[in-house]
Amino acid sequence: MKYPTTRLRRNRQSSAIREMVQEHRLHPSDFIAPVFIMEGKDQKEEISSMPGYFRYTLDVLGKELEELIEVGIQSVLLFVKVPDPKKDNEGTEALNENGLMQESVRFIKEKYPDLYVMTDVAMDPYSSYGHDGIVEDGGIVNDPSVEVLAKMAVSHAKAGADMVAPSDMMDGRIGVMRKALDEAGFEHTGIMAYSAKYASSFYGPFRDALDSAPGFGDKKTYQLNPANVEEALREVELDINEGADIVMVKPGMPYLDVVRAVKQNFNIPVSVYNVSGEYAMIKAAAEKGWLNEEEVMMESLLAFKRAGADLIATYFAKQAARLLKTM
Repeated sequence: MKYPTTRLRRNRQSSAIREMVQEHRLHPSDFIAPVFIMEGKDQKEEISSMPGYFRYTLDVLGKELEELIEVGIQSVLLFVKVPDPKKDNEGTEALNENGLMQESVRFIKEKYPDLYVMTDVAMDPYSSYGHDGIVEDGGIVNDPSVEVLAKMAVSHAKAGADMVAPSDMMDGRIGVMRKALDEAGFEHTGIMAYSAKYASSFYGPFRDALDSAPGFGDKKTYQLNPANVEEALREVELDINEGADIVMVKPGMPYLDVVRAVKQNFNIPVSVYNVSGEYAMIKAAAEKGWLNEEEVMMESLLAFKRAGADLIATYFAKQAARLLKTM
């Protein structure tokens, strides 16, 4: 019997050789940690559909940020839960210079100046309809919504945000936002565009976290069809041409092919959002004893890197970074 001269198993014989030939690695600096902030004092509320993840009031947020910094996380992405009385169709509260988002940015940049702060730029947390734009005659109007989003981005930059992250999927918003930021003197404020954001069913727990589910219909008239890849590439190209500094694919695991396609076609940093539904599924299966949580978590995060992601927004950021420190 003849055996092959090339035996790929030789490079798998020990942990040393496996690490030596490993093609992709995770590092805490790869992770963006989403942070949920709410009004009030002395509160830390667990999100029921996201076990182990919390909303914080500003006065207790510091401990969480210090833990993130301790394990090597360098960036946070801020989201705010807005009380219903402050919501309207025009997203008025989003432009309040003393609003929760603006106060949160100022707090973090004052207390933790080296932490890189990204802010969610979207109307749905502020909308009485739960949509990412202004509603007229049962539809979401694009251009008036973009004007509000651009003002929101400038407001965040004034508060000290390092990068704004528009997640709305309105047409042309990156160009308008870039122009507004530059004219206001914030030419150094970055834009991470949610360029390939799909109309996904994996967002459910996130909408619980912010009470931002659409009040009617769905978001299919502005978010991408899960069946389309070429359309996603067109969206990415437009956002790059309009001034995006980083482009994002969202969700993550079901869209690794899109991450790969974006990375292969464009010379720009690519981020991916490991969304709430993905997090919740792993947590639920682990609680049942069906999966090893840490192993599946790390395998999933490594898959994003393998697909081509440079940055990963994930609710596992702190847990994964802490584990990496022990490996």
